[in-house]
Amino acid sequence: MGWVQASVVFLHYASAALLVGATPLTSVQSRASGSCTLKTSGSDDAPAFLEAAADSSCSTVIIPSGTTLSIQSRLNMTGTSNKHISLEGTIKFNPDIDYWADNAFSFDFQDQVAFWLLGGKNIILDGGGTLDGSGQAWYDAFAKHSSTLRPILLTIFQATNVTVQNIRMINGPEWINFVNEGQDITFRNITISAVSTSKNAAKNTDGWDIFRSDNVVIADSDITNGDDCVSFKPNATNILVSNLSCNGSHGISVGSLGQYEGEYDIVQNVLATNIRMSNAQNGARIKAWAGKGVGSGIVKNITFDGFVETNVDNPVVIDQCYMTSDDDCAKYPSNTFIQDVWFTNISGTSSGKEKAVVASLSCSPDGRCSNINVNDINVTPPSKYGAAKFSCQNVELSGDAASNFGTCTTTG
Repeated sequence: MGWVQASVVFLHYASAALLVGATPLTSVQSRASGSCTLKTSGSDDAPAFLEAAADSSCSTVIIPSGTTLSIQSRLNMTGTSNKHISLEGTIKFNPDIDYWADNAFSFDFQDQVAFWLLGGKNIILDGGGTLDGSGQAWYDAFAKHSSTLRPILLTIFQATNVTVQNIRMINGPEWINFVNEGQDITFRNITISAVSTSKNAAKNTDGWDIFRSDNVVIADSDITNGDDCVSFKPNATNILVSNLSCNGSHGISVGSLGQYEGEYDIVQNVLATNIRMSNAQNGARIKAWAGKGVGSGIVKNITFDGFVETNVDNPVVIDQCYMTSDDDCAKYPSNTFIQDVWFTNISGTSSGKEKAVVASLSCSPDGRCSNINVNDINVTPPSKYGAAKFSCQNVELSGDAASNFGTCTTTG
């Protein structure tokens, strides 16, 4: 069919941005043959961005280098199809806390809210540019009022065949990426930085949270944040996480799971490999709720392989009594069963926060954990604490590192 010239020049007299006339563009995808270029107008650029995303003649939407779109209202791009968003400049979300408190998209799950819903099918977001969540205002507000709901920077929602690559994501108010009800989603070459410049920490800034999604790849990325580097939330299946550098995080985490009474959570078929974890609270972790009035589920076929850890508080963790007292966990064991787990080829140093303990596998009583394998675990604590120690309870371990743990304690 040849090159398609986008036929419409959008003039937004009442809106904040101007969409410049379309010109042909050689696309990296055959489905993208016409382009529309956005530029700033000094006010809210969200309406023009939304209109370009919805226009089938704009198969490629360009935010040019040197351009910063000011997003002052929410972005609902669900139902988008065959779209290439080339972010070469910056998309910056205005930190109008009062506006977002009333207008951000909301999710019941863990009381989350979002700036931007990107959904549909066959979508590429790339270009080497930046998503900026203006997080500092949110970090400071949350320190004063812990009930403040802070928006997720990018939510992939009800989407199939989406690739996000070659993007910087900075200053996310809370979670950086949320994949919710996605299928065949890939993130590659993403740089994340969520760091406070005041005394108020950047809290809950998970790099990725995967929820009710299947076949997700997260690869070749660098993350500096203040919570989980990647978290596999309920009903995350067939996930590959590879070649990440995580700094300051809470680890690569399965869970937390089993939080909500009456719900059954599944996390299955996960491989996290070639991970560099530095200055972190946790390394490879599984966490599930126990106690009265919680949910249930299963964690199955999980592999943590090739972790190099530096200054990590808890390098290897199973916590099947998450947020639960020892007494309650013994009385009401977790109903989220954990089975077929491999911790393999994990090396490096702990921080010494747990003194000599470098691995803690703490399962609920009554056989809630099974087929837990530990191999080639070579993590050392600071020298002042002596040789590495390994702890476990209510679990039988297999693998060449099982002898490091000795006989596991039994509770309940």
